[in-house]
Amino acid sequence: MRSNKGRGGKTVSIVSGLGLAGSELKTLAKQLKQQCGVGGAVKDFDIEIQGDQREKIKAYLESKGYKVKLAGG
Repeated sequence: MRSNKGRGGKTVSIVSGLGLAGSELKTLAKQLKQQCGVGGAVKDFDIEIQGDQREKIKAYLESKGYKVKLAGG
Protein backbone atom coordinates (compact mmCIF):
# COMPACT_ATOMS: atom_id res chain seq x y z
CA MET A 1 0.00 0.00 0.00
CA ARG A 2 1.03 3.61 -0.36
CA SER A 3 1.07 5.95 2.63
CA ASN A 4 2.34 9.40 3.59
CA LYS A 5 0.77 9.86 7.03
CA GLY A 6 3.20 10.91 9.77
CA ARG A 7 6.09 11.32 7.33
CA GLY A 8 6.06 15.03 6.59
CA GLY A 9 4.27 14.50 3.26
CA LYS A 10 6.83 12.00 1.99
CA THR A 11 5.35 8.92 0.32
CA VAL A 12 6.38 5.37 1.17
CA SER A 13 5.26 2.01 -0.15
CA ILE A 14 4.41 -0.45 2.63
CA VAL A 15 4.56 -4.22 2.17
CA SER A 16 2.67 -6.07 4.91
CA GLY A 17 1.14 -9.45 5.66
CA LEU A 18 4.02 -11.58 4.39
CA GLY A 19 4.25 -13.76 7.50
CA LEU A 20 8.05 -13.97 7.40
CA ALA A 21 10.49 -14.14 10.31
CA GLY A 22 12.76 -11.18 11.11
CA SER A 23 15.85 -12.28 9.19
CA GLU A 24 13.83 -13.35 6.13
CA LEU A 25 11.98 -10.04 6.21
CA LYS A 26 15.26 -8.07 6.30
CA THR A 27 16.61 -10.09 3.38
CA LEU A 28 13.48 -9.45 1.31
CA ALA A 29 13.59 -5.74 2.23
CA LYS A 30 17.19 -5.54 1.02
CA GLN A 31 16.24 -7.20 -2.28
CA LEU A 32 13.29 -4.83 -2.75
CA LYS A 33 15.44 -1.77 -2.02
CA GLN A 34 18.00 -2.93 -4.60
CA GLN A 35 15.26 -3.67 -7.15
CA CYS A 36 13.73 -0.20 -6.76
CA GLY A 37 17.01 1.69 -6.29
CA VAL A 38 15.79 3.47 -3.14
CA GLY A 39 16.10 3.26 0.63
CA GLY A 40 13.74 1.71 3.11
CA ALA A 41 13.35 0.00 6.46
CA VAL A 42 11.68 -2.87 8.30
CA LYS A 43 9.26 -1.68 11.00
CA ASP A 44 6.84 -3.85 13.00
CA PHE A 45 6.94 -6.76 10.50
CA ASP A 46 6.22 -4.37 7.60
CA ILE A 47 8.66 -3.30 4.90
CA GLU A 48 8.69 0.42 4.09
CA ILE A 49 10.22 1.43 0.75
CA GLN A 50 10.75 5.12 -0.06
CA GLY A 51 8.52 6.58 -2.78
CA ASP A 52 5.56 5.16 -4.65
CA GLN A 53 7.21 1.95 -5.87
CA ARG A 54 4.10 -0.26 -5.79
CA GLU A 55 4.28 -1.47 -9.40
CA LYS A 56 7.96 -2.46 -9.16
CA ILE A 57 7.37 -4.17 -5.82
CA LYS A 58 4.32 -5.99 -7.18
CA ALA A 59 6.21 -7.29 -10.20
CA TYR A 60 9.15 -8.46 -8.07
CA LEU A 61 7.00 -10.20 -5.44
CA GLU A 62 4.89 -11.94 -8.09
CA SER A 63 8.08 -13.23 -9.72
CA LYS A 64 9.01 -14.70 -6.32
CA GLY A 65 5.64 -16.49 -6.07
CA TYR A 66 3.76 -14.16 -3.69
CA LYS A 67 0.12 -13.21 -4.21
CA VAL A 68 -0.07 -9.38 -4.34
CA LYS A 69 -2.94 -7.00 -3.74
CA LEU A 70 -2.42 -3.23 -4.21
CA ALA A 71 -4.03 -0.80 -1.75
CA GLY A 72 -3.91 2.87 -0.79
CA GLY A 73 -4.92 4.85 -3.85
